[in-house]
Amino acid sequence: MSSGMFKRKIGIGTISLPLALLGLVWSLEIRGFCLGDIVLNSIGLRVWTNVDTGTHLIVFYSLIFFIPALITGYMYKESFGSKAGRVVSIIFMGLLLILSLFSTSV
Repeated sequence: MSSGMFKRKIGIGTISLPLALLGLVWSLEIRGFCLGDIVLNSIGLRVWTNVDTGTHLIVFYSLIFFIPALITGYMYKESFGSKAGRVVSIIFMGLLLILSLFSTSV
Protein backbone atom coordinates (compact mmCIF):
# COMPACT_ATOMS: atom_id res chain seq x y z
CA MET A 1 0.00 0.00 0.00
CA SER A 2 1.09 3.50 -0.69
CA SER A 3 1.75 5.86 2.19
CA GLY A 4 -0.18 8.53 0.24
CA MET A 5 -3.34 6.64 1.04
CA PHE A 6 -3.07 7.59 4.70
CA LYS A 7 -2.10 11.27 4.35
CA ARG A 8 -5.58 12.63 4.98
CA LYS A 9 -6.34 13.41 8.59
CA ILE A 10 -9.59 13.48 10.46
CA GLY A 11 -10.95 17.01 10.47
CA ILE A 12 -14.13 19.01 10.01
CA GLY A 13 -14.64 17.57 6.52
CA THR A 14 -14.78 14.07 8.00
CA ILE A 15 -18.33 14.80 9.19
CA SER A 16 -19.39 14.84 5.53
CA LEU A 17 -19.45 11.06 5.21
CA PRO A 18 -21.50 10.32 8.36
CA LEU A 19 -23.98 13.06 7.41
CA ALA A 20 -24.39 11.61 3.92
CA LEU A 21 -24.85 8.09 5.31
CA LEU A 22 -27.38 9.36 7.84
CA GLY A 23 -29.29 11.05 5.01
CA LEU A 24 -29.24 7.76 3.15
CA VAL A 25 -30.56 5.76 6.11
CA TRP A 26 -33.09 8.52 6.83
CA SER A 27 -34.59 8.45 3.34
CA LEU A 28 -34.53 4.79 2.28
CA GLU A 29 -37.40 2.43 2.92
CA ILE A 30 -36.36 -1.18 3.38
CA ARG A 31 -39.08 -3.80 3.93
CA GLY A 32 -41.54 -1.17 5.07
CA PHE A 33 -39.10 0.42 7.52
CA CYS A 34 -38.14 4.05 6.96
CA LEU A 35 -36.27 5.76 9.79
CA GLY A 36 -37.36 9.21 8.63
CA ASP A 37 -41.03 8.23 8.67
CA ILE A 38 -40.79 6.86 12.20
CA VAL A 39 -38.94 9.86 13.63
CA LEU A 40 -41.13 12.47 11.93
CA ASN A 41 -44.37 10.70 12.87
CA SER A 42 -43.22 10.46 16.49
CA ILE A 43 -42.67 14.22 16.72
CA GLY A 44 -45.89 15.04 14.89
CA LEU A 45 -44.55 16.17 11.51
CA ARG A 46 -46.20 15.13 8.27
CA VAL A 47 -44.50 12.52 6.11
CA TRP A 48 -46.85 12.72 3.11
CA THR A 49 -48.57 15.72 1.55
CA ASN A 50 -51.88 13.92 2.12
CA VAL A 51 -52.41 11.50 4.99
CA ASP A 52 -50.82 8.42 3.37
CA THR A 53 -50.56 9.54 -0.26
CA GLY A 54 -49.17 12.33 -2.38
CA THR A 55 -45.55 13.42 -2.23
CA HIS A 56 -43.32 11.64 0.24
CA LEU A 57 -41.80 14.56 2.15
CA ILE A 58 -38.85 12.48 3.36
CA VAL A 59 -37.13 13.49 0.12
CA PHE A 60 -37.07 17.10 1.28
CA TYR A 61 -36.25 16.30 4.90
CA SER A 62 -33.26 14.21 3.81
CA LEU A 63 -31.73 17.34 2.25
CA ILE A 64 -31.12 18.47 5.85
CA PHE A 65 -28.35 15.86 5.87
CA PHE A 66 -27.22 15.81 2.22
CA ILE A 67 -26.71 19.55 1.68
CA PRO A 68 -24.47 20.09 4.75
CA ALA A 69 -22.56 16.92 3.82
CA LEU A 70 -21.98 18.27 0.32
CA ILE A 71 -20.94 21.73 1.50
CA THR A 72 -18.66 20.38 4.23
CA GLY A 73 -17.10 17.92 1.81
CA TYR A 74 -16.28 20.74 -0.63
CA MET A 75 -15.07 23.22 1.97
CA TYR A 76 -12.74 20.80 3.75
CA LYS A 77 -11.43 18.63 0.90
CA GLU A 78 -8.26 17.74 2.77
CA SER A 79 -10.11 15.84 5.52
CA PHE A 80 -10.48 12.08 5.58
CA GLY A 81 -13.89 10.97 4.20
CA SER A 82 -14.79 14.34 2.73
CA LYS A 83 -14.65 13.13 -0.88
CA ALA A 84 -16.75 10.05 -0.12
CA GLY A 85 -19.33 12.20 1.68
CA ARG A 86 -19.45 14.57 -1.28
CA VAL A 87 -19.91 11.76 -3.77
CA VAL A 88 -22.59 9.96 -1.74
CA SER A 89 -24.47 13.26 -1.30
CA ILE A 90 -24.38 14.11 -4.99
CA ILE A 91 -25.46 10.64 -6.07
CA PHE A 92 -28.36 10.38 -3.66
CA MET A 93 -29.60 13.94 -4.10
CA GLY A 94 -29.67 13.22 -7.82
CA LEU A 95 -31.47 9.91 -7.32
CA LEU A 96 -34.00 11.48 -4.96
CA LEU A 97 -34.65 14.26 -7.45
CA ILE A 98 -35.16 11.83 -10.31
CA LEU A 99 -37.35 9.51 -8.25
CA SER A 100 -39.47 12.37 -6.94
CA LEU A 101 -40.04 13.67 -10.48
CA PHE A 102 -41.15 10.32 -11.84
CA SER A 103 -43.06 8.87 -8.93
CA THR A 104 -46.60 9.75 -8.02
CA SER A 105 -48.65 8.17 -5.31
CA VAL A 106 -52.30 9.10 -5.50
